Amino acid sequence: MAAKSEPIATEQVAAHPRAGQVRLVLLVIALAALLAAPLFLYPIFLMKLLAFALFASAFNLLLGYTGLLSFGHAAFFGGAAYFTAHAVKVWGWSPEAGILLGVLGAAALGLVMGAIAIRRQGIYFAMITLALSQMFFFFCLQAPFTHGEDGIQSVPRGHLFGVIDLNQPLNMYYFVLAVFVIGLLIIWRFVNSPFGMILKSIRENESRAISLGYSVQHYKLGAFVMSAALAGLAGGVKALIFQFATLTDVTWQMSGEVILMTLLGGIGTLFGPIVGSGLVVTLQNVLATSDFPVTIITGLVFMVCVLLFRRGIVGEFCATKLGKMLGFRTEN
Repeated sequence: MAAKSEPIATEQVAAHPRAGQVRLVLLVIALAALLAAPLFLYPIFLMKLLAFALFASAFNLLLGYTGLLSFGHAAFFGGAAYFTAHAVKVWGWSPEAGILLGVLGAAALGLVMGAIAIRRQGIYFAMITLALSQMFFFFCLQAPFTHGEDGIQSVPRGHLFGVIDLNQPLNMYYFVLAVFVIGLLIIWRFVNSPFGMILKSIRENESRAISLGYSVQHYKLGAFVMSAALAGLAGGVKALIFQFATLTDVTWQMSGEVILMTLLGGIGTLFGPIVGSGLVVTLQNVLATSDFPVTIITGLVFMVCVLLFRRGIVGEFCATKLGKMLGFRTEN
């Protein structure tokens, strides 16, 4: 007598019929909280958080959705900060023109570095990006326009479109918030476009994508340049927030910091890098006046997240029943 087969139990969590409406309400609440935040918190802290959240989101575009780990994103972030600061201070450009120059400069750097790095995969790709980033660091150390170790200081914020005075903290904050929201919308549209779908297929099975006739190298390069441009957008805004650009922005530690932010929040998620950057920036701000090293606390937090939240904070939430019911998902 044949043994009766037992049904295999599988956990299926269907999305709630109103999951889209719930996500929309949560987004509206989050946006309202950001609009009201400067009334309760220090604007400079909030602007730093938004700038680094955009930087981490740009990095996640390459790592989370394309599967390429870059150790050289500080070159785009810091390079754009230098370009923007120099254009605004020395050439007298408007802030929006200076930021645009920073984005274009970062995209050009990304095109050159990406064309070299994408010829290799895995750890070789990561090491090439690190080497190229270090070359750019030494260029910034020696180039006359960067002023070496002194950096470019006293960068004027100017008037946005010749009308809005960015020297007013609230005006500057809402400008940074607008840039942050626009950057996220660009990332969301890029990820959910046919181009983004192909990038995910390349990440999952590159050989299969090649067999289907896709020019994998071109798609990788496109993602690299887009990630570099958005990282440059964050760097240009950061130069105006703090009104200086220094070598700290182009060091390999900055590349490591953005990797940490992304891993803490959760790679392959839209909001993971935002949460991760918020956690790191908050720790830096709270512990800035203490004698305890910030890096030790950050390292301990990272260890806890690796042990308890393998997908990152947001990634673990997306994997829960509640996250699946609300329609949140992770790409990893």
